[in-house]
Amino acid sequence: MVKKHFCYLILAIIITSCSTNPYKTTEKAYDQQLKTLENQITSKEAQTIPSVSPLIIDTTYASQLGIVKDTLSKTGSTSLVNGISTEWIGTVNFNLRKPSFVVIHHTAQDSLQQTINTFTKTRTQVSAHYVISENGKVVQMLNDYLRAWHAGASTWGKNTDLNSSSIGIELDNNGFKPFTEAQINSLVALLTKLKKDYNIPTQNFLGHADIAPGRKQDPSALFPWKTLAEKGFGIWPDEVLEEAPFDFKIEPALRIIGYNTKNLSAAIQAFKLHYIQTDATSVLDRKTIDTIYSIYKKQIQ
Repeated sequence: MVKKHFCYLILAIIITSCSTNPYKTTEKAYDQQLKTLENQITSKEAQTIPSVSPLIIDTTYASQLGIVKDTLSKTGSTSLVNGISTEWIGTVNFNLRKPSFVVIHHTAQDSLQQTINTFTKTRTQVSAHYVISENGKVVQMLNDYLRAWHAGASTWGKNTDLNSSSIGIELDNNGFKPFTEAQINSLVALLTKLKKDYNIPTQNFLGHADIAPGRKQDPSALFPWKTLAEKGFGIWPDEVLEEAPFDFKIEPALRIIGYNTKNLSAAIQAFKLHYIQTDATSVLDRKTIDTIYSIYKKQIQ
């Protein structure tokens, strides 16, 4: 009888040990999918873009990727401040978060090499996903899925962390000269790819000045926003402006478009830098009011 009970006990232990992780199959699927995504964000395969001169880059990039991979791979328990510890059960339904904005800058520097030097030094604490030179060469400096440090303190609508939701593109331009045809052609080619890859909405192609009114002025008034809008990257006011209604309110309209209006004058200037360009003051003349109304209508459609 004792022997029989002992056999039952052994059997129970075996059954229990086999069922300690009922999610073993899904955990394996989680690990396999995570490995695929890790490979995706650490890939540095060349894109179909013009070649650039060889560059000497320090090892910071590789070490940062190691931190990202370690963070992604981390599983297990985490202690919370109330004394409870989390339990880890991996889901099998996930993918990488995709960018939903593109923010365009000018470098305000004198050469492509100078900008690359800036972006490859830890002390500068600034970066972008792409840099496009005057002659149309394109340098990718960060995987699209990773967070670059290009937007700084910025907002667009309710989004207060554009770095986490956008791709940053720097154009090699000091801010005082026209952008070259080769440069804009490469930009349009790159934007075409990004819009298709990530299904970025037409109205989500912005300038640094749009998301940081009063703090940033890039890209300059010489940037061809109208040309980009005609290609499907951004919106543009109607050629013949409809007169805004008598009771049309400027501040809430700019806010609905996306601008931070805490400093209304700065928001008006940022709007005019993008959509009027020949006048980037804070003056609210008839043309400015009607242009705001035109963009407002397109934004809420």
